[in-house]
Amino acid sequence: MTRMLIIGPPGVGKGTQAERLSHRLNITAISTGDIFRANIKGQSPLGLAAKEYLDRGDFVPDSLTNCLVRDRLLEEDTKKGFLLDGYPRTSAQVEYLDAVLADNNLKLDIVLQLTADDGELLARLIARSQEAGRSDDNEAVIRHRLDLFRQQTEAVVAKYDERNILLKVIGTGSIETVTDRIYRQITPRLKRQGRQDARLATAVGRQ
Repeated sequence: MTRMLIIGPPGVGKGTQAERLSHRLNITAISTGDIFRANIKGQSPLGLAAKEYLDRGDFVPDSLTNCLVRDRLLEEDTKKGFLLDGYPRTSAQVEYLDAVLADNNLKLDIVLQLTADDGELLARLIARSQEAGRSDDNEAVIRHRLDLFRQQTEAVVAKYDERNILLKVIGTGSIETVTDRIYRQITPRLKRQGRQDARLATAVGRQ
């Protein structure tokens, strides 16, 4: 069972790579962005509250995201593993996630950081805005979101780096190229984890 987080700035391709990873590894992808957009479309109270922040380019507050993620992680399809996309974004969210996982004797195995320069990200997001008509992707809001990402998530990356579970991958190039880079990075970790899981299963079986 693999429990992962994919992290990176807006427009770096986290969603695309998360979908590919979840299919290849047979684990559940959990995207807070998708959940928020679904709630916005359905005009739920959570969605309407989230929309105000997203339209300004701000992050949705922890009070709205923490409970949502906690409930999602308790669903049956996450027991075989999961891939978080878009959460945690802040140090406080890292602590909350740690507590939720610890309550179930779990922890993250891999944190995958995708990187790209601001010029590339801006071009991608402007193109996406023109194609999809997303209100949260005009240039001023994009620049604000990139600034927020740097301010709030640098500490998150540092925390996971200290735990020796952070892997950095350049997110520029074709989708397939980025996927190949990811697999070259994560394969050794997955093999080590597989051996550890096998030893744990053997130990439990002897009890």
